Amino acid sequence: MLPSLPGPLPPRKTLRPPSTVQLPPLQATKLLDQVRERVRYLHYSPRTEDAYVYWTRAFVRWHGLRHPAEMGGPEVEAFLTHLAAGRGLAPSSHRQALSALLFLYEKVLGLSLPWMTDIGRPQVKRRIPVVMSPEEVSATLAHLSGEHSPLARLLYGTGLRITEALQLRVKDLDFGHRSLIVRSGKGGKDRVVMLPQSLTVELQAQLERARLVWAADVDADQAGVETPYALERKYPRAGQSWAWFWVFPQDHLSTDPRSGVFRRHHLYDQTFQRAFKRALQAAGIAKPATPHTLRHCFATHLLQNGSDIRTVQELLGHADVATTMIYTHVLKVGGGAVRSPLDSLPTAEVPPSSRW
Repeated sequence: MLPSLPGPLPPRKTLRPPSTVQLPPLQATKLLDQVRERVRYLHYSPRTEDAYVYWTRAFVRWHGLRHPAEMGGPEVEAFLTHLAAGRGLAPSSHRQALSALLFLYEKVLGLSLPWMTDIGRPQVKRRIPVVMSPEEVSATLAHLSGEHSPLARLLYGTGLRITEALQLRVKDLDFGHRSLIVRSGKGGKDRVVMLPQSLTVELQAQLERARLVWAADVDADQAGVETPYALERKYPRAGQSWAWFWVFPQDHLSTDPRSGVFRRHHLYDQTFQRAFKRALQAAGIAKPATPHTLRHCFATHLLQNGSDIRTVQELLGHADVATTMIYTHVLKVGGGAVRSPLDSLPTAEVPPSSRW
């Protein structure tokens, strides 16, 4: 366990001048608590907070519990080299560790980092996404049951990210207009997507199951679900209302990692990932698919059916159409746009003696 670390040490002559970014002084005294405080002040996501705390802890431990204010560019570069060469870290994880250390020095310690420009940044290469055929998707969905079935169908039918689907509230579903509102998606953006008509009955049945869980929590006078920002102080009863309840609630109560309140959380992504893996195995599909693969299938199958790429971009919530263009690479082969010359060869009679 990482021992308690003091706050920022007094500046030394070897340190760079303070950053020009004006941020309020930190209230926490321990280093990791300071990272959490600054992340929350800047409204970063809980996943970003966990990642930055993880890499800060790893950085301090690897250097023998030295305080980061006592170190600089050489120590950061040595740690990143260890991650890339020693541990064989993927470029995306390597960049995440670099971003965490950049945040630590600039936002937490308040130090400018001109030496960061000398540190090599790994280039993340774009990979062709795994895409299943409609038949494979149907076979996989057939082996899911309970709340996992409407969740998987929702991912494939709307292109939502798994975190976006799990964080859906009852108020975000509009059956009358057959639409669904994604609140604070990636990048903090909202968007509207279609609500598949074929999913209406199954999704309403899921809401009935969720309402039973909500009613039991109300009868037991449990704390309401988490609400964003200061809404809980402005509307204290909002978290206990049906409108704000999760569409996919967890079957047990747990402690909120930020507030420490014992309340109902939404379904864990790991729970669904395990169920999806079992469904793949039962369907006999050998592709390395994950729940996120359903999002890839949504985009690819829409493009195969003639949907405009700009429309698909908006439905996926991509900031740049270049991100959506990755699915056109799949279409070049999987969509039949390019035909192999082998399929055009004329057939010829082969003597029986020359066959296998």
